[in-house]
Amino acid sequence: MLRRMASSAATFKRLVRFVPRSDSSKILIGQPQDDNVDVGIALRKGQDVPVNVFSGSSVLSPGQDTGKSAIIDRVLSPLSMSEVGTIRCIGLNYKQHAAEVNMSLPTVPTVFMKPNTSLGDPWPAPTVLPKITQTDDCGDYESELAVVLGKTAKNVSESDAMDYVLGYTACNDISSRTSQFAQSQWSFSKGFDGACPIGPTLVSPSLISDPSKLHVRGLKNGDVLQDCGTDDLIFSIPKLISCLSQGTTLPAGTLIITGTPAGVGIVRKPKVTIKEGDEFHVEILPHIGTLVNVFENEK
Repeated sequence: MLRRMASSAATFKRLVRFVPRSDSSKILIGQPQDDNVDVGIALRKGQDVPVNVFSGSSVLSPGQDTGKSAIIDRVLSPLSMSEVGTIRCIGLNYKQHAAEVNMSLPTVPTVFMKPNTSLGDPWPAPTVLPKITQTDDCGDYESELAVVLGKTAKNVSESDAMDYVLGYTACNDISSRTSQFAQSQWSFSKGFDGACPIGPTLVSPSLISDPSKLHVRGLKNGDVLQDCGTDDLIFSIPKLISCLSQGTTLPAGTLIITGTPAGVGIVRKPKVTIKEGDEFHVEILPHIGTLVNVFENEK
């Protein structure tokens, strides 16, 4: 049985937050006119992506279709830095990933946090590798499904958890492995500026009624390095929302990144890292499409 959706979710199928070609001083919210276009790939190829402009100024309150259209000049993360608060992150949440790192399946979700300053935009904004990551070439990728809450949640049951979902998007949980393995807590190593790019689309639960039936791929410079269904998740989306909300107020706009599948660079032989000039795609199908990031070094 489909659950109720967060209040704004019924008004859209897929939203983008973007700067229009017609006016670089504006940030608009809207819905791509082509329901099937992969926004990230189309923009990377230089194709026009026309959007039906909505009246609202945020995906949290998108308003209605104004009847006007615009062409995307720059696509932005669906949420602004001020809207996400503290980003909730789940580690070790795919069975195949646990196996590749030789760890037992956790019995409760492993939670860490990223600050809102780690939020990043898709290409054409650069994704910056901090100097601390460049020092010994330890940058890594993690393709992830991200969940955005559409209303405040606290002490939510698993059976009611999906009522709070505004939509789904793609995320790259960019990590500095040397810093990660030097500490017992992961927030510092995964919380550098821009280390949580998300987007480009926010997809309504009206299109994704069951988030366990998505497929995630991570591609570096065209090579497929991660390839897994979300049915491999250890803790389901309802379980994560319920767990994170216990004793804790999760405001509307809360961003939850749900873990990465097998295939991360640190366990590959030879090791794979992210360097300046690399291009990484997080592809989540159906509906969400591709988050494109092109890396450059912090100067």
